[in-house]
Order: sequence, then structure tokens, then C-alpha cells
Amino acid sequence: MKTPLFAFTLSMIMCLGARAELKWEQTNVELHPAPNDKQAVGHFKYQNVGKTPIHFKSVKASCGCTTAQTQKEEVGPGDKGEITATFNIGDRTGTQVKTVTVETDEAPNQKTVLTLKAEIPQQLEITPNFVFWKQGDKPDTKTINVKVGKDFTVKHIKVTSATPNFEAKVEEAGNGQFKINVKPQDTNKPVASMLTIQPEDSQKVFYATARITNAPTAPMMPFAPAGQKPPGAPAAPTAPAHPTAPTDQTH
Repeated sequence: MKTPLFAFTLSMIMCLGARAELKWEQTNVELHPAPNDKQAVGHFKYQNVGKTPIHFKSVKASCGCTTAQTQKEEVGPGDKGEITATFNIGDRTGTQVKTVTVETDEAPNQKTVLTLKAEIPQQLEITPNFVFWKQGDKPDTKTINVKVGKDFTVKHIKVTSATPNFEAKVEEAGNGQFKINVKPQDTNKPVASMLTIQPEDSQKVFYATARITNAPTAPMMPFAPAGQKPPGAPAAPTAPAHPTAPTDQTH
């Protein structure tokens, strides 16, 4: 009995020693694209430190704005390579987290999740992005403050209201700052409007909301990163169509 048991134990040790093993230099990459960059590219390097070849079965990105590519389908013992993840920035700003799931025939860790984190410079900081009046209040002017990001130069901004119920005027405050003075025509009935804010000579669009509410206190508006339409924000029947804003922030 000793000989078969010894042979079995030896064969197990040899199998373990000969197994494939893909070692990653890093599985998390953080990038800081420049203001005018259209893409953020992360490189995830690996090496097969095992004794047998490893085959890639699939390489899948978490969303349509990210693509992933591998240099080769098979990685021999001792061979090196990398997975390249490309994130298309578009109108997105702030912190963006994307993942790439890599599946191989390696055992026991067949799947590896690679994480790409990109900090996209924010062109405009808008506070608050929601102003309101209670029904019957005096229609006083309320102010939205706009600050230009440190990596950008914006001399003028244009603001339009989706409905004629609100008037929005821009005041230059100097040092890359603006004030948007919003005034309702009256506060006789509940109404809401989307304010579209666009820097001069830029395709990027930012949003804020103005509303007359009949609630005792103002409803809490969902936070929306600059450049995007707040989720659940009111849409007036006469409002013009706006470009669809991206919602993918965490995928």
C-alpha cells in the first residue's frame, strides 16, 4: 500500500508544481487624463510564472464606453504580456470606475477583475444645481454659483431656461467665477424648468434646475455630476430636447 500511496502523493506534488499561474503586476490602475484628452488608457501587465501555457477564454469590459484587448491568446511559461483597457471619456467628468473581467483556463483562479479608475477634470463646478421657491413666495432672485476648473479657461458662459417661467442672467464675478441669477415670473403655481449651462466655444453642456413647489419644504434632488442631467429632474412639456447625458459612473 505504501508504494501506490507514495506514487499518488508524488504525482500530486508534480501536478501542483507544473500548474499554470498568471501573475499580475497590478490589477488596479488610476489615471488622471488631461482636460482635452478623449481617452484614458490603462495597461495591466502579467507574466506566466507557471510551467504550462495559459489560454485566454474571454476579456470583457463592464460597459460600452470601455474596450479591452489582449496581446495574445496563449501565454507560454515565462512569457509576459498586457491587457490594454481604453475608456472613452466623452462628456463624463469626476471619478469614473470601469472594470475588465479576464477569464483563462488557469486554475484555481480562472477569473481576474481588473479595475481602471479615471479622475476626469471637471470644467465647471455648479453650486447649487437646484434652486426653488415655495408656492406663494415672493419671486426673489436666487443665485447659482459657477466656478471654472483649475485646468480650464472659460471667459463666458451661456444659460438658457427650458421654459419661459424663469429668467436666468449671467454675471461675471472674475477669477474664473460666474453668478447665474434666476428669477421666476411668479410663484402662483408649481412649475419647473431645466437650466442649460454651456461654456463659450465648448460642446459640453451642464445642467441646473429651477422649481416652484407646493411642498412645505423643498424636495431633495438627486445629485448629478456636472455635465449631466439630474436623475428624476422635471421635464416641462415645452422643453426642447437635450442631448442624452451619460449615467454610467460606477460600472
